[in-house]
Amino acid sequence: MKSAPLVVVIQFPGSNCEYETSRAVQNSGMDSCIYRWNQWQELKDSLPDAYVLPGGFSFQDRVRAGAVAAKEKIMDLVFSEAAGGKPVLGICNGAQILVESGMVPGWERGRIESALAANHISGRSGYLSRWIFLHVAAKARKICPWLGRTGTGILPLPIAHAEGRFVFSEENRYRASNSAALKYCDEKGTETSDYPANPNGSFLNLAGIMNDRGNVLAMMPHPERAYWLWQLPPYLPGEWGDRRDQSLHSGSYASTKGPGSLFFTSLADYFRGER
Repeated sequence: MKSAPLVVVIQFPGSNCEYETSRAVQNSGMDSCIYRWNQWQELKDSLPDAYVLPGGFSFQDRVRAGAVAAKEKIMDLVFSEAAGGKPVLGICNGAQILVESGMVPGWERGRIESALAANHISGRSGYLSRWIFLHVAAKARKICPWLGRTGTGILPLPIAHAEGRFVFSEENRYRASNSAALKYCDEKGTETSDYPANPNGSFLNLAGIMNDRGNVLAMMPHPERAYWLWQLPPYLPGEWGDRRDQSLHSGSYASTKGPGSLFFTSLADYFRGER
């Protein structure tokens, strides 16, 4: 009998979402284990099927968020594995690490072509924690292993970051739309650059970007914090808010999966060849 795919979650000093991320993988029918940043040699000896860089504040976000972690030896291994086609997901601080390592958007191998700058929109700046809405770009849904189940609907997810604004140089801005994976919108699916639909001023309302191949996804929202329907706030409008209310009345509240689960079950589908 074939063993379940193994997804490694990499813990850096300052990571704080590794355990719930690993549980999200396991609850989706895959195996998961956590490797520390300095266990790159052990990881090299037993290569997994996919990698996740979780949220947190790696190395206290010194210099820039994700900048120090991106230079660690374990990221050389992840870089090589991604170049070979293995799925890689970076969530929040993990997304910042992927950007700082040049893995996304990845137009030129290893070159830093984007940045996750400080939040700034409508006079608001600094750390922001709230629920947002997003939709998945059609191209990304077709090619990204993490997005196959997300569908065309509106997904509510939480964010919690101070440096989440995707920006590009003038020479790269025209290419940015081709790397779009997730885009902020309001509860009706309408995109706008205004707060709160766009919570941080991100260029093109980008909540997540991918490489050209689609196997590497960097996203600022936290899917692991919306894995179960009970994690959604009671005031949340839209389809998922209605699902939450219905499950509460039907008694399935505690065991029904939420919108964040779709990112992990998409990967499970991918490994089963159901894409």
